[in-house]
Amino acid sequence: MTVPAPNNIAEHYAGMNPTIAFVGAGPTTIYTLNALIDHASVPFNLTIFEEQAGVGRGTPYRPGWNDPAMLSNISSVEIPPLAESLVEWLGRQSNERLVRLGIEPSEIDDRAFYPRLALGEYFVDQLHALIDRARRKGIDVTVRTNCKVIDASSGPVGMTLSVRPKRGPSFEQAFTHVVLATGHQWPAEPEVRPGYFLSPWPASALAGIPPVPVCIRGSSLSAIDAAVALAVMHGEFVEAADDMLSYTPLPGTDAFAITMISRKGLLPEADFYFPLPYEPLAVCNREAMARLAEDGGGDLLNRAYMLFRQELTEADPDYARRLQVAQLDLEGFAERYFAERMATPTFAWAESNLREAQANYEARYTVPWRYAILRMHEVLETLVPHLNDEEFEHFSRFLAPVFIDDYATAPHESVKRMLALHRAGKLDVIAVGEQYRVDSHTLEGGATLIKDGERTHYPVFIEAMGQRALRAKDFPFPSLRRQGVIRDVNPANGDSPSRGIVIDDAFHPISEDIPEDQIFCLSLPFLMGRHPFIQGITSAHDMGEVVGERLAAAIGRCHDDNATLVERTAA
Repeated sequence: MTVPAPNNIAEHYAGMNPTIAFVGAGPTTIYTLNALIDHASVPFNLTIFEEQAGVGRGTPYRPGWNDPAMLSNISSVEIPPLAESLVEWLGRQSNERLVRLGIEPSEIDDRAFYPRLALGEYFVDQLHALIDRARRKGIDVTVRTNCKVIDASSGPVGMTLSVRPKRGPSFEQAFTHVVLATGHQWPAEPEVRPGYFLSPWPASALAGIPPVPVCIRGSSLSAIDAAVALAVMHGEFVEAADDMLSYTPLPGTDAFAITMISRKGLLPEADFYFPLPYEPLAVCNREAMARLAEDGGGDLLNRAYMLFRQELTEADPDYARRLQVAQLDLEGFAERYFAERMATPTFAWAESNLREAQANYEARYTVPWRYAILRMHEVLETLVPHLNDEEFEHFSRFLAPVFIDDYATAPHESVKRMLALHRAGKLDVIAVGEQYRVDSHTLEGGATLIKDGERTHYPVFIEAMGQRALRAKDFPFPSLRRQGVIRDVNPANGDSPSRGIVIDDAFHPISEDIPEDQIFCLSLPFLMGRHPFIQGITSAHDMGEVVGERLAAAIGRCHDDNATLVERTAA
């Protein structure tokens, strides 16, 4: 493909405002637009395309996709504010609206966790406020809902989007810059065979599941969401005066029970108290990772782990002595980190850990080792693009699970619900290790778990392992694949691990066939090879800051080029 010289592009758009398209209208677009408006100094034309009927929510916070009982896994204080913080927004809502959203007005707090649907309404209001602010700055904003972008291609004068509206004919539209923010990718119809669900989303797809034995593969936050959705269909959670939660099944639901299976058989630990903004790291920090990446000395992962180990030891000497961290290599630390929990009954540990977390919240006490690991996960992630395939696989197998366990903690209410289900005889969590198999092609429907020669059939089986990293072949815009703009870091051959698509630090697909800043890819499943911990609202904010600033600079350059061309024409 031949790309025109930059002056040809400028000549084509001479006298015209730059045109920007956002594909998707969830939190990633919201934070990117917020940064763009902050940094933009000249007008431009903006079009937002959204497949759904409304904008702002994104998949994780949409009605139907989520059950009203599902809680967000981020506390209010962690959500980067927009025009207002979540707590400020909640504080000005009517009691009626709060109750409808499942929020007790007297319990609003910046450390609380709220229903996913409440966050959805917050983001809807914030996006509309952003659009109003953009228009006041002279930005021409068009919002196209019920419009699915089915393709995108790079051309001589920018990007062309192929759009299929829910009503009316399909059309194509060209833009100087495009931001792809399509979010998670889940199958449109999760029940791919009778009783076998490839994902728990949308939650409305689970509504027809009868009160039968259910197996959920996974025991983390996605699995908890699925379990809660099922539980409220077949019973209710009741809170007693002593803060003890119980579960009462509906009549005729005796057969209903949930079994979660996972390799380690562990539930997420309860959310722990920590200060924000993050306190600086002394040893294992971004500067140290940058030095490792630049010195070309090899053995990157092991040297990074040495810094991780030193930081952890200095942060919490007692924990380091108890685990004998100084004597542990990376594999040994990963094993020792989980060992005590795996040797303790799952729900006994969950109950004890919940009590500890509640007491620490009450005392505003931070467990040093937990906080150190929490801060280091973002630091170590910056080294991932520089790891070779063997190191990347080692990182993914041993260190990443530690980081994910530490940051993907569960709201206290979610842990209480799991304990209540277990006490009611409706939930169990079992470890299956590595040597097991699931047969989902059974005549009876559902799936059969095969472990140690034993077969256990479940009439309903739900895959709830969370979003997995996707390859270029799964990218939803085929023309960009054909043009070579979207391609894999590692082609799908041999034993090389999947490392996502080729992008740079500013989220540009790396290709000689497109001008700088023409396209940005913020679609999460395709970034996870480079950014393995990318997820949630904080990631949307961080990506948005980078891309919003780059877009504003590109718009400024385009405006200056246009002004120069107009002057030359006039002369």
